[in-house]
Amino acid sequence: MLANIYKIKKKLIILPQIVTYSFKTFEKKQIHTVPKKGPWSVLFFGTDDFSVESLKTLHKEYESKALCRLEVVTTQNKKRNEVASYATQNGITINTWPLTSDITDFHIGIVVSFGHLISAHIINSFPLGMLNVHGSLLPRWRGASPITYSIMNGDTHTGVTIMTVLPKKFDIGDIIAQEQTNISPDETFPELRARLAKIGASLLGETLNKLPSVLSNGRPQNQMEVTYAPKLTPNISLIIWDEMSATHIYNLQRALTGLYPLTTKFQDITIKLLDVRKIQKSSHLSHIKPDIPGVVTFDKVNNVLIVKCKDDSWVSVAKVSMPGRRLMSAKDFNNGFISGQKEKVTIFR
Repeated sequence: MLANIYKIKKKLIILPQIVTYSFKTFEKKQIHTVPKKGPWSVLFFGTDDFSVESLKTLHKEYESKALCRLEVVTTQNKKRNEVASYATQNGITINTWPLTSDITDFHIGIVVSFGHLISAHIINSFPLGMLNVHGSLLPRWRGASPITYSIMNGDTHTGVTIMTVLPKKFDIGDIIAQEQTNISPDETFPELRARLAKIGASLLGETLNKLPSVLSNGRPQNQMEVTYAPKLTPNISLIIWDEMSATHIYNLQRALTGLYPLTTKFQDITIKLLDVRKIQKSSHLSHIKPDIPGVVTFDKVNNVLIVKCKDDSWVSVAKVSMPGRRLMSAKDFNNGFISGQKEKVTIFR
């Protein structure tokens, strides 16, 4: 019996307070054999708003009697836990991670945006194994940040993969189902993430309705096509002007929206650049000297900074944030740091 148990398609609720949940124990029901069709007993592993969309689908399946049992496993910490909140509101039992007892009473485990490796012992406790909902078309973008990397690298399409869960490494299981979707040229991380959460939840519902036969149709991932999307760090936001084109920089901003603002070096300090856009080269830009990436000028007509990038491309910047100062418009930055300065050239490094 699981120990430390307490009760508990695009909406993210952020609350500042710490949420407290009540504890209970549940009745143990040993499963000896797997039926040829449902209803199924499901243990769900998840933590965040991306997870919640799939949990909502499972909850609907439970209420319609397609599932005979539904509980969740999630982490218990000071951060807002969307899975815990949803489960609390809907009377779904929650088990705290890490689990301290054997799992003996569920047919299958479902993992969505959980962030923890699951041991072979736990995986093998489920007669049907475990399935994971992943936000990319595997084997492209294995890892913690598939949605960010798909946008950052300029992918025109992505999707969701449902795969089997294997121990020791993330995202290496057989592909059970996939659904593709296009990425629009201006779509940001929060927008795409919300869409993929709903697509994944829908695909999960379809997959559950095909159990257990769908599990025999899994195909291994092509190792020659594997790419990786590791966990993000703040350093990823730094613009390298002589290595990045305007398109690259704009894609980086879209990919990091809601995570990190773009940054650059100015006078040996790190500053933040906000509302960055690609612009078309015009005749007046060709007169800006020196003709090197990172050179900055002010566009008086549009009240934006213009910065030269790799491949003779340009971006505009509407706002700048500097340490210890209020958020500045491009015009304010120009008045304070570009016009009237002894240096005739302003360069972002």
